[in-house]
Amino acid sequence: MTTIEVKRVDDAYAFIGTDSNGHTIRTDGAAEIGGHNTGFRPMQTLLMGLGGCSGVDIVSILKKQRQEITEFNMTIKAEREQGKEPALWKYVHIHFTFKGNVDVEKAQKACALSIDKYCSVAATLRAAGCTIEWDATVLS
Repeated sequence: MTTIEVKRVDDAYAFIGTDSNGHTIRTDGAAEIGGHNTGFRPMQTLLMGLGGCSGVDIVSILKKQRQEITEFNMTIKAEREQGKEPALWKYVHIHFTFKGNVDVEKAQKACALSIDKYCSVAATLRAAGCTIEWDATVLS
C-alpha cells in the first residue's frame, strides 16, 4: 500500500505532499482563486505523472534494446473540459524528443507500447475519457 502525507503549508491553497521515502512535491492554487502560485496546480501534477510514468517505460524498453539515450525530454500539452465540474483532461499531446544513438523506429515503438499498453497514468486518463496523442523525434 502506498502512503502519501499531504500538509497545508500556508493560509491559502499551498500543500506539500511527502511520500514514504521523503520525496516532496508542492502544489498551490492560482492567484486568481486566492492561491500564492508557489507550486504545481494539482491537475498539472497528473500530467507530470503521465510524463514520468511513460518516461520510465520508454527508457526501460530502449535500455533492453541497447539504445544509447543521451537526452530524453517531453513536452506535454493538454486541454481540460470547459464549463464542467470537475473539469477533466479531455485531450493530451506528448512530444517525445530523444538524443543519442537511438533508432527512430525503436523509439516510436517504445512510445507506443508505453502510452497504449504499460503506462498506468495514461490508462487512468483514458478511462476518464481523455484522448492521448503523441509523436516522437530523434535528434542527432
